[in-house]
Amino acid sequence: MTRFDSEANSYEASVDGSISFSGSNASDFARRKARQLLDVCNRQCGDPSELSVLDAGCGVGLTDEYLVDHVRELHGVDISARAVEYAARRNPGARYQLSDSGPFPFDDGTFDAAFAACVFHHIPPVERRTFAMELRRVVRPHGMVMVFEHNPFNPLTRLAVARCEFDDDAILLRRRALRDLLASAGLRPRESRYVVFFPRGGTRVETAERWLGRVPLGAQYYVAAANAWRDQPVSGSAHGSPSSA
Repeated sequence: MTRFDSEANSYEASVDGSISFSGSNASDFARRKARQLLDVCNRQCGDPSELSVLDAGCGVGLTDEYLVDHVRELHGVDISARAVEYAARRNPGARYQLSDSGPFPFDDGTFDAAFAACVFHHIPPVERRTFAMELRRVVRPHGMVMVFEHNPFNPLTRLAVARCEFDDDAILLRRRALRDLLASAGLRPRESRYVVFFPRGGTRVETAERWLGRVPLGAQYYVAAANAWRDQPVSGSAHGSPSSA
């Protein structure tokens, strides 16, 4: 049992409480991530409705709620059995599995795209490259990996992290550090932007944020990378998974 098992039933309320000063909530942030993911997929991979997508570190499936009707197939994995149960109830159209240690339970090249939303800051730095290599492994050649993370340069983000009960282990990553990490795992960064400059979303806000994407003041950022180096071997088990870095 992980600490996230005990927090699964209060996850959404905890996030809402940590960002209450913004006037927004966890569902709105999840919806905005989903829209950004679909937009990037459309540019980098093709029509999202034809894509198979993995949510790595899916938690209780908040983001998936806004994705499941827009992609061909949606899968999720998480280290918390209870979170996976919550996600499956929330999104019966998606498929969820427990992945508590070792490789993800998928063959090489299973997905067209994979994403991790605010997961890396919970992973000990020495284990992050292993996780990134697993994301690469399960994505097809020239498929896409997209990672969302908190922006450590934003003071309100730091406040929200400090107020969040399950972020006490968080070690935030700078955008350049994440780009370098993904590149070291055999992924080629294609685009990267800061996002969530304004607490509430909406069409006008999201249009404005596209113009602000290079300004390092957004509450979060994303890096989208292509599995363009598939000819480089991924060392590890017979499953093709990486050894610990």
